[in-house]
Amino acid sequence: MRFLADLHLHSRYSIATSKEMVVPRIAGWAQVKGVLVVGTGDFTHPGWLEELKHGLVPAEEGLFRLRPDLVHEAKAGLPPHISPGETRFLLTCEVSSIYKKNGRVRKVHSLIFADEFESAQKIQRTLASLGNVEADGRPILGLEAKTILEIVKGASLDAHLVTAHAWTPHFSVLGAASGFDTLEECFEELTGEVLAVETGLSSDPGMNWRVDFLDDFPLISNSDAHSPSKIGREANILDTDLSYGGIVEAISGQRHGFEGTIEFFPEEGKYHLDGHRNCKVRLWPEETARLGGACPACGRPVTVGVMHRVGELASHPPGRKPAGAKPYERLVGLAEILSEVMGKGPATKTVTREYFRVIEGLGSELFILREAEIPAIEELGGPVLAEAVARIRRGEVSLEPGFDGQYGTVKMFGPGERERTASQGTLFPD
Repeated sequence: MRFLADLHLHSRYSIATSKEMVVPRIAGWAQVKGVLVVGTGDFTHPGWLEELKHGLVPAEEGLFRLRPDLVHEAKAGLPPHISPGETRFLLTCEVSSIYKKNGRVRKVHSLIFADEFESAQKIQRTLASLGNVEADGRPILGLEAKTILEIVKGASLDAHLVTAHAWTPHFSVLGAASGFDTLEECFEELTGEVLAVETGLSSDPGMNWRVDFLDDFPLISNSDAHSPSKIGREANILDTDLSYGGIVEAISGQRHGFEGTIEFFPEEGKYHLDGHRNCKVRLWPEETARLGGACPACGRPVTVGVMHRVGELASHPPGRKPAGAKPYERLVGLAEILSEVMGKGPATKTVTREYFRVIEGLGSELFILREAEIPAIEELGGPVLAEAVARIRRGEVSLEPGFDGQYGTVKMFGPGERERTASQGTLFPD
Protein backbone atom coordinates (compact mmCIF):
# COMPACT_ATOMS: atom_id res chain seq x y z
CA MET A 1 0.00 0.00 0.00
CA ARG A 2 1.43 3.38 -1.02
CA PHE A 3 1.00 6.25 1.44
CA LEU A 4 2.64 9.28 3.03
CA ALA A 5 3.76 9.40 6.67
CA ASP A 6 4.66 12.45 8.77
CA LEU A 7 6.05 11.04 12.00
CA HIS A 8 7.22 14.13 13.90
CA LEU A 9 4.82 16.77 15.19
CA HIS A 10 3.79 18.30 18.51
CA SER A 11 0.68 18.60 20.65
CA ARG A 12 -0.86 21.64 22.30
CA TYR A 13 1.25 20.79 25.37
CA SER A 14 4.48 21.84 23.66
CA ILE A 15 5.75 25.39 24.03
CA ALA A 16 4.90 27.71 21.10
CA THR A 17 2.38 25.24 19.67
CA SER A 18 -1.15 25.92 18.46
CA LYS A 19 -4.08 25.06 20.71
CA GLU A 20 -5.53 23.39 17.62
CA MET A 21 -2.98 20.57 17.94
CA VAL A 22 -5.47 18.16 19.47
CA VAL A 23 -6.26 14.64 18.33
CA PRO A 24 -9.37 15.34 16.19
CA ARG A 25 -7.87 18.37 14.43
CA ILE A 26 -4.63 16.53 13.68
CA ALA A 27 -6.68 13.72 12.14
CA GLY A 28 -8.70 16.13 10.03
CA TRP A 29 -5.80 18.21 8.78
CA ALA A 30 -3.77 15.12 7.91
CA GLN A 31 -6.50 14.27 5.41
CA VAL A 32 -6.53 17.81 4.02
CA LYS A 33 -2.80 17.48 3.48
CA GLY A 34 -2.85 13.95 2.05
CA VAL A 35 -0.91 12.29 4.88
CA LEU A 36 -2.23 8.89 5.95
CA VAL A 37 0.01 8.20 8.98
CA VAL A 38 0.98 10.88 11.52
CA GLY A 39 3.04 10.73 14.67
CA THR A 40 1.16 11.55 17.84
CA GLY A 41 3.98 13.65 19.28
CA ASP A 42 4.56 14.33 22.96
CA PHE A 43 3.50 11.00 24.52
CA THR A 44 5.90 11.70 27.41
CA HIS A 45 3.53 14.41 28.65
CA PRO A 46 1.02 12.80 31.04
CA GLY A 47 -1.82 15.10 29.99
CA TRP A 48 -1.32 14.39 26.29
CA LEU A 49 -0.87 10.69 26.91
CA GLU A 50 -4.31 10.62 28.51
CA GLU A 51 -5.82 12.54 25.60
CA LEU A 52 -4.30 10.03 23.20
CA LYS A 53 -5.77 7.12 25.16
CA HIS A 54 -9.14 8.86 25.23
CA GLY A 55 -9.20 9.97 21.59
CA LEU A 56 -7.70 6.97 19.80
CA VAL A 57 -8.73 3.38 19.29
CA PRO A 58 -6.64 0.47 17.94
CA ALA A 59 -6.37 0.05 14.18
CA GLU A 60 -3.76 -2.03 12.36
CA GLU A 61 -0.83 -3.52 14.31
CA GLY A 62 0.85 -0.74 16.29
CA LEU A 63 -1.32 1.99 14.75
CA PHE A 64 -4.38 3.87 16.02
CA ARG A 65 -7.28 5.81 14.54
CA LEU A 66 -9.65 8.52 15.72
CA ARG A 67 -12.50 7.46 17.96
CA PRO A 68 -15.59 7.46 15.70
CA ASP A 69 -17.63 9.90 17.79
CA LEU A 70 -14.87 12.54 17.37
CA VAL A 71 -15.08 12.61 13.57
CA HIS A 72 -17.58 15.50 13.59
CA GLU A 73 -15.19 17.63 15.68
CA ALA A 74 -12.32 16.71 13.35
CA LYS A 75 -14.19 17.95 10.27
CA ALA A 76 -15.31 21.31 11.68
CA GLY A 77 -14.38 24.08 9.25
CA LEU A 78 -12.65 21.70 6.83
CA PRO A 79 -13.83 20.51 3.38
CA PRO A 80 -16.83 18.19 3.83
CA HIS A 81 -15.37 15.38 1.69
CA ILE A 82 -12.43 14.60 4.00
CA SER A 83 -12.43 11.41 6.09
CA PRO A 84 -10.58 11.96 9.41
CA GLY A 85 -11.34 8.39 10.44
CA GLU A 86 -8.90 7.20 7.79
CA THR A 87 -5.92 8.90 9.46
CA ARG A 88 -3.62 6.54 11.35
CA PHE A 89 -1.55 7.56 14.37
CA LEU A 90 1.83 6.14 15.39
CA LEU A 91 3.00 6.81 18.96
CA THR A 92 5.88 9.29 18.93
CA CYS A 93 7.53 11.95 21.06
CA GLU A 94 10.57 14.23 21.02
CA VAL A 95 13.00 14.61 23.93
CA SER A 96 15.55 17.36 24.46
CA SER A 97 18.80 16.26 26.12
CA ILE A 98 21.10 18.92 27.61
CA TYR A 99 24.29 17.56 29.15
CA LYS A 100 28.06 17.83 29.17
CA LYS A 101 30.21 15.33 27.28
CA ASN A 102 33.83 15.42 26.15
CA GLY A 103 34.31 18.85 27.64
CA ARG A 104 31.36 20.56 25.91
CA VAL A 105 27.71 21.21 26.67
CA ARG A 106 25.58 19.17 24.25
CA LYS A 107 21.98 19.83 23.26
CA VAL A 108 20.55 16.92 21.32
CA HIS A 109 16.93 16.26 20.32
CA SER A 110 15.72 12.71 19.81
CA LEU A 111 12.53 11.42 18.19
CA ILE A 112 11.09 8.25 19.73
CA PHE A 113 8.71 5.69 18.18
CA ALA A 114 6.73 3.34 20.43
CA ASP A 115 4.99 0.19 19.24
CA GLU A 116 2.13 0.27 21.77
CA PHE A 117 0.78 2.29 24.69
CA GLU A 118 2.45 -0.05 27.18
CA SER A 119 5.89 0.76 25.73
CA ALA A 120 5.08 4.48 25.62
CA GLN A 121 4.04 4.39 29.28
CA LYS A 122 7.24 2.59 30.28
CA ILE A 123 9.31 5.26 28.56
CA GLN A 124 7.18 8.03 30.06
CA ARG A 125 7.44 6.64 33.61
CA THR A 126 11.20 6.15 33.39
CA LEU A 127 11.79 9.67 32.10
CA ALA A 128 9.40 11.10 34.71
CA SER A 129 11.51 9.48 37.44
CA LEU A 130 14.61 11.22 36.08
CA GLY A 131 13.29 14.68 35.25
CA ASN A 132 10.31 16.94 34.65
CA VAL A 133 8.09 15.70 31.81
CA GLU A 134 5.10 17.93 32.64
CA ALA A 135 6.49 21.41 31.93
CA ASP A 136 6.67 20.92 28.16
CA GLY A 137 5.38 18.40 25.63
CA ARG A 138 8.98 18.13 24.48
CA PRO A 139 10.68 17.60 27.87
CA ILE A 140 14.12 19.03 28.59
CA LEU A 141 16.17 16.47 30.50
CA GLY A 142 19.74 16.34 31.77
CA LEU A 143 20.28 12.91 30.24
CA GLU A 144 22.69 11.86 27.53
CA ALA A 145 21.12 11.05 24.19
CA LYS A 146 22.74 7.63 24.57
CA THR A 147 20.89 7.17 27.87
CA ILE A 148 17.61 8.07 26.15
CA LEU A 149 18.34 5.36 23.58
CA GLU A 150 19.02 2.84 26.36
CA ILE A 151 15.70 3.72 28.02
CA VAL A 152 13.84 3.36 24.70
CA LYS A 153 15.30 -0.07 23.95
CA GLY A 154 14.76 -1.13 27.56
CA ALA A 155 11.06 -0.38 27.25
CA SER A 156 10.66 -2.50 24.10
CA LEU A 157 12.92 -3.93 21.45
CA ASP A 158 10.35 -2.65 18.98
CA ALA A 159 10.63 0.96 20.23
CA HIS A 160 13.09 3.10 18.29
CA LEU A 161 15.07 6.35 18.36
CA VAL A 162 15.68 8.72 15.46
CA THR A 163 18.06 11.67 15.64
CA ALA A 164 15.74 14.68 15.26
CA HIS A 165 16.53 17.48 12.73
CA ALA A 166 20.14 16.33 12.82
CA TRP A 167 21.80 19.59 11.66
CA THR A 168 19.92 22.34 13.52
CA PRO A 169 22.66 24.53 15.03
CA HIS A 170 21.55 24.61 18.67
CA PHE A 171 19.57 21.41 19.31
CA SER A 172 20.77 18.43 17.28
CA VAL A 173 23.27 15.62 17.17
CA LEU A 174 25.42 17.25 14.46
CA GLY A 175 24.58 20.92 15.05
CA ALA A 176 27.37 23.50 14.87
CA ALA A 177 26.68 25.03 18.28
CA SER A 178 26.27 22.01 20.52
CA GLY A 179 26.44 18.78 18.51
CA PHE A 180 29.03 16.12 17.78
CA ASP A 181 31.22 15.49 14.75
CA THR A 182 29.97 11.91 14.34
CA LEU A 183 27.03 9.86 15.56
CA GLU A 184 29.49 7.46 17.23
CA GLU A 185 30.78 10.24 19.46
CA CYS A 186 27.24 10.69 20.75
CA PHE A 187 25.86 7.15 20.90
CA GLU A 188 29.11 5.14 21.18
CA GLU A 189 28.54 1.37 21.03
CA LEU A 190 24.77 1.89 20.60
CA THR A 191 25.12 3.82 17.34
CA GLY A 192 23.86 0.85 15.36
CA GLU A 193 20.59 0.99 17.32
CA VAL A 194 19.70 4.41 15.87
CA LEU A 195 16.83 3.75 13.45
CA ALA A 196 17.29 6.74 11.15
CA VAL A 197 18.50 10.31 10.77
CA GLU A 198 15.93 13.08 10.31
CA THR A 199 17.37 15.66 7.90
CA GLY A 200 15.34 18.65 9.17
CA LEU A 201 13.89 21.56 7.22
CA SER A 202 17.21 23.29 6.52
CA SER A 203 18.85 20.31 4.81
CA ASP A 204 17.77 17.74 2.25
CA PRO A 205 19.11 14.25 1.47
CA GLY A 206 21.40 15.61 -1.25
CA MET A 207 23.26 17.68 1.33
CA ASN A 208 23.52 14.70 3.68
CA TRP A 209 24.93 12.49 0.91
CA ARG A 210 28.16 14.48 1.16
CA VAL A 211 28.86 12.97 4.62
CA ASP A 212 30.26 9.44 4.47
CA PHE A 213 29.23 8.20 7.90
CA LEU A 214 25.55 8.93 7.17
CA ASP A 215 25.52 6.34 4.38
CA ASP A 216 24.73 3.69 7.01
CA PHE A 217 21.50 5.39 8.12
CA PRO A 218 18.15 5.92 6.41
CA LEU A 219 17.37 9.62 5.90
CA ILE A 220 13.79 10.49 6.81
CA SER A 221 11.88 13.78 6.73
CA ASN A 222 8.98 15.04 8.83
CA SER A 223 7.18 18.32 9.38
CA ASP A 224 7.95 18.94 13.09
CA ALA A 225 4.59 20.71 12.89
CA HIS A 226 3.50 23.05 15.67
CA SER A 227 0.17 23.85 13.99
CA PRO A 228 -2.24 21.75 11.91
CA SER A 229 -1.58 23.64 8.68
CA LYS A 230 2.10 22.66 8.80
CA ILE A 231 1.44 18.90 8.83
CA GLY A 232 2.99 17.25 5.79
CA ARG A 233 5.34 20.10 4.84
CA GLU A 234 7.92 17.30 4.88
CA ALA A 235 6.97 13.62 4.78
CA ASN A 236 8.05 10.08 3.92
CA ILE A 237 6.85 8.12 0.88
CA LEU A 238 6.13 4.48 1.76
CA ASP A 239 4.82 1.46 -0.10
CA THR A 240 4.42 -1.20 2.58
CA ASP A 241 1.97 -2.78 4.98
CA LEU A 242 -0.15 -0.28 6.86
CA SER A 243 1.26 -1.26 10.27
CA TYR A 244 3.89 -0.14 12.77
CA GLY A 245 6.14 -3.04 11.81
CA GLY A 246 5.68 -2.39 8.10
CA ILE A 247 6.65 1.27 8.49
CA VAL A 248 9.66 0.65 10.74
CA GLU A 249 10.98 -2.25 8.65
CA ALA A 250 10.60 -0.24 5.44
CA ILE A 251 12.48 2.72 6.90
CA SER A 252 15.23 0.51 8.30
CA GLY A 253 15.63 -1.38 5.03
CA GLN A 254 14.59 -4.76 6.47
CA ARG A 255 11.99 -4.87 3.71
CA HIS A 256 11.28 -2.91 0.56
CA GLY A 257 8.89 -0.01 0.77
CA PHE A 258 10.71 3.18 1.77
CA GLU A 259 10.56 5.11 -1.50
CA GLY A 260 11.92 8.50 -0.54
CA THR A 261 10.93 11.81 1.02
CA ILE A 262 9.09 15.04 0.39
CA GLU A 263 11.19 18.07 1.31
CA PHE A 264 11.18 21.79 1.86
CA PHE A 265 13.58 23.60 -0.38
CA PRO A 266 16.31 23.59 2.30
CA GLU A 267 17.02 27.26 1.60
CA GLU A 268 13.54 27.91 3.02
CA GLY A 269 14.58 26.48 6.40
CA LYS A 270 15.37 28.75 9.33
CA TYR A 271 19.03 27.77 9.63
CA HIS A 272 20.27 27.14 6.11
CA LEU A 273 22.92 29.88 5.97
CA ASP A 274 25.04 31.63 8.62
CA GLY A 275 24.16 35.00 10.06
CA HIS A 276 22.65 37.27 12.69
CA ARG A 277 18.94 37.84 12.50
CA ASN A 278 18.94 40.91 14.77
CA CYS A 279 21.66 42.51 12.65
CA LYS A 280 19.94 41.44 9.40
CA VAL A 281 23.20 39.85 8.32
CA ARG A 282 23.07 36.71 6.17
CA LEU A 283 26.36 35.07 5.18
CA TRP A 284 27.46 32.25 2.91
CA PRO A 285 30.02 29.90 4.50
CA GLU A 286 32.90 31.46 2.54
CA GLU A 287 31.97 34.93 3.83
CA THR A 288 31.83 33.65 7.41
CA ALA A 289 35.29 32.13 7.02
CA ARG A 290 36.68 35.35 5.55
CA LEU A 291 35.26 37.30 8.53
CA GLY A 292 36.65 34.83 11.05
CA GLY A 293 33.13 33.90 12.17
CA ALA A 294 32.34 37.42 13.40
CA CYS A 295 29.25 39.40 12.47
CA PRO A 296 30.31 42.42 10.39
CA ALA A 297 27.63 44.53 12.09
CA CYS A 298 28.14 43.77 15.80
CA GLY A 299 31.35 41.75 15.95
CA ARG A 300 29.86 38.83 17.86
CA PRO A 301 30.05 35.23 16.55
CA VAL A 302 27.40 34.49 13.94
CA THR A 303 25.08 31.48 14.10
CA VAL A 304 26.67 28.87 11.85
CA GLY A 305 24.02 27.39 9.59
CA VAL A 306 23.39 23.93 8.19
CA MET A 307 25.11 24.42 4.82
CA HIS A 308 28.29 25.53 6.59
CA ARG A 309 28.17 22.69 9.10
CA VAL A 310 27.58 20.05 6.42
CA GLY A 311 30.59 21.41 4.59
CA GLU A 312 32.72 21.05 7.71
CA LEU A 313 31.89 17.36 8.09
CA ALA A 314 31.63 16.52 4.39
CA SER A 315 33.92 13.98 2.77
CA HIS A 316 32.54 14.60 -0.73
CA PRO A 317 31.70 17.63 -2.89
CA PRO A 318 28.07 18.49 -3.70
CA GLY A 319 26.42 16.20 -6.23
CA ARG A 320 27.46 12.84 -4.79
CA LYS A 321 24.74 10.15 -4.58
CA PRO A 322 25.61 7.00 -2.59
CA ALA A 323 24.47 3.55 -3.66
CA GLY A 324 20.98 2.80 -2.45
CA ALA A 325 20.10 6.45 -1.78
CA LYS A 326 16.38 7.21 -1.90
CA PRO A 327 15.00 9.91 -4.21
CA TYR A 328 13.36 13.04 -2.88
CA GLU A 329 11.01 15.78 -4.07
CA ARG A 330 11.17 19.46 -3.09
CA LEU A 331 7.86 21.28 -2.78
CA VAL A 332 6.35 24.55 -1.63
CA GLY A 333 3.18 24.65 0.49
CA LEU A 334 -0.07 25.35 -1.35
CA ALA A 335 -0.94 28.30 0.94
CA GLU A 336 2.44 29.89 0.16
CA ILE A 337 1.90 29.34 -3.57
CA LEU A 338 -1.57 30.91 -3.42
CA SER A 339 -0.13 33.80 -1.43
CA GLU A 340 2.19 34.69 -4.31
CA VAL A 341 -0.43 33.97 -6.95
CA MET A 342 -2.99 36.23 -5.24
CA GLY A 343 -0.63 38.83 -3.82
CA LYS A 344 -2.00 38.30 -0.31
CA GLY A 345 -0.54 36.95 2.93
CA PRO A 346 -0.68 33.14 3.31
CA ALA A 347 -2.78 33.41 6.48
CA THR A 348 -5.32 35.93 5.13
CA LYS A 349 -8.97 35.00 4.80
CA THR A 350 -8.79 35.46 1.04
CA VAL A 351 -6.00 32.91 0.63
CA THR A 352 -7.57 30.53 3.15
CA ARG A 353 -10.89 30.53 1.26
CA GLU A 354 -9.13 29.84 -2.03
CA TYR A 355 -6.99 27.13 -0.40
CA PHE A 356 -10.05 25.17 0.72
CA ARG A 357 -11.86 25.76 -2.58
CA VAL A 358 -8.94 24.23 -4.49
CA ILE A 359 -8.64 21.34 -2.02
CA GLU A 360 -12.34 20.59 -2.31
CA GLY A 361 -12.18 20.69 -6.09
CA LEU A 362 -8.97 18.76 -6.77
CA GLY A 363 -8.02 16.66 -3.74
CA SER A 364 -5.48 16.78 -0.94
CA GLU A 365 -2.71 19.37 -0.90
CA LEU A 366 0.11 16.92 -1.57
CA PHE A 367 -1.86 15.30 -4.40
CA ILE A 368 -2.29 18.72 -6.01
CA LEU A 369 1.37 19.62 -5.62
CA ARG A 370 2.73 16.26 -6.80
CA GLU A 371 0.24 14.50 -9.05
CA ALA A 372 -2.70 16.57 -10.26
CA GLU A 373 -2.73 17.29 -14.00
CA ILE A 374 -1.65 20.85 -14.78
CA PRO A 375 -4.68 21.45 -17.06
CA ALA A 376 -6.99 20.42 -14.19
CA ILE A 377 -5.25 22.86 -11.86
CA GLU A 378 -5.58 25.60 -14.48
CA GLU A 379 -9.25 24.89 -15.04
CA LEU A 380 -10.08 25.22 -11.34
CA GLY A 381 -7.44 27.62 -10.05
CA GLY A 382 -6.42 29.63 -13.09
CA PRO A 383 -3.27 29.84 -15.23
CA VAL A 384 -1.08 31.52 -12.59
CA LEU A 385 -1.62 28.76 -10.04
CA ALA A 386 -1.09 26.10 -12.71
CA GLU A 387 2.16 27.70 -13.87
CA ALA A 388 3.39 28.10 -10.27
CA VAL A 389 2.87 24.39 -9.54
CA ALA A 390 4.52 23.42 -12.83
CA ARG A 391 7.57 25.55 -12.04
CA ILE A 392 7.94 24.05 -8.58
CA ARG A 393 7.81 20.54 -10.03
CA ARG A 394 10.62 21.55 -12.39
CA GLY A 395 12.58 23.23 -9.60
CA GLU A 396 12.37 26.60 -11.38
CA VAL A 397 12.13 28.89 -8.35
CA SER A 398 14.13 31.74 -6.88
CA LEU A 399 15.25 31.47 -3.26
CA GLU A 400 16.42 33.76 -0.49
CA PRO A 401 17.93 31.40 2.11
CA GLY A 402 16.93 31.45 5.76
CA PHE A 403 19.42 32.11 8.56
CA ASP A 404 19.65 32.37 12.36
CA GLY A 405 16.02 31.40 13.00
CA GLN A 406 14.49 33.33 10.09
CA TYR A 407 12.72 31.33 7.40
CA GLY A 408 13.89 31.77 3.84
CA THR A 409 11.59 32.73 1.00
CA VAL A 410 10.79 31.04 -2.30
CA LYS A 411 9.34 32.77 -5.34
CA MET A 412 7.87 31.25 -8.47
CA PHE A 413 7.62 34.44 -10.55
CA GLY A 414 9.88 37.32 -11.43
CA PRO A 415 8.75 40.93 -11.86
CA GLY A 416 5.75 41.13 -14.19
CA GLU A 417 5.60 37.38 -14.90
CA ARG A 418 2.54 36.75 -12.76
CA GLU A 419 0.57 39.41 -14.61
CA ARG A 420 1.68 38.16 -18.03
CA THR A 421 0.76 34.59 -17.12
CA ALA A 422 -2.68 35.71 -15.92
CA SER A 423 -3.36 37.41 -19.24
CA GLN A 424 -1.78 34.87 -21.59
CA GLY A 425 -2.26 31.50 -19.87
CA THR A 426 0.56 29.24 -18.77
CA LEU A 427 3.99 30.21 -20.10
CA PHE A 428 5.00 26.60 -20.60
CA PRO A 429 1.83 24.54 -21.23
CA ASP A 430 2.04 20.75 -21.16
